[in-house]
Amino acid sequence: MSGASEYMQQALAIAQRAAETQTGAIQVAAKLVVEAMTSGHRFWVFGTGHSHLIAEELYGRAGGLADVRAILEPGLMLHEGLAKSSLLERLPGLADVLLQTHDIEAGDVVLIASNSGRNAVPVEFALGVRARGAHVIALTSMAHTTAVTSRAPTGQRLFETADVVIDNCGTPGDAVVAVDTTPERTGATSTMIGAMLAQALTVEIVSRLENPNVLRSLNA
Repeated sequence: MSGASEYMQQALAIAQRAAETQTGAIQVAAKLVVEAMTSGHRFWVFGTGHSHLIAEELYGRAGGLADVRAILEPGLMLHEGLAKSSLLERLPGLADVLLQTHDIEAGDVVLIASNSGRNAVPVEFALGVRARGAHVIALTSMAHTTAVTSRAPTGQRLFETADVVIDNCGTPGDAVVAVDTTPERTGATSTMIGAMLAQALTVEIVSRLENPNVLRSLNA
């Protein structure tokens, strides 16, 4: 079997496992979002490192909700450098700065994506969101996060701060394919499965809203 074929086979197996096990969590999360949106509150999305891609998957996307608020902090994304992003997402106190510059309020819902769920920024951001009376949906890898310790000062991981946890069903370290030429595995799945779960959440929310404001592709 080729490397590409092995990756796709393993990734599809994880996608199937996620589809079979995460529908209930997605339904609970969608109920929170619908209740927030129908009562005048807002739905926010946030992620650090590669997990910011999950936030972007939910924001400004054809077929997606027009009313999503994305928190896209450049320093926590990758285009300003991998080292910078990695260091900043471990920095205690940075989440409070982000919370002070985004008006998350009681009754809002915030989806926070973090594969490892161990770094200070996503954990402290979730705690700050909860302190403001808003709800947290965590999108994480339970196999990965339960295999590592927290880097947050509180000692918590993201899933321990959330109202609802959606598991991307990935493996510790994210990559799934072993090859002979390197001791490291290759072929990460968190973005692929995370995007699928994010879209499933979107569809569930849209199907529950009476008058959903859904974006149409600008290129259709």
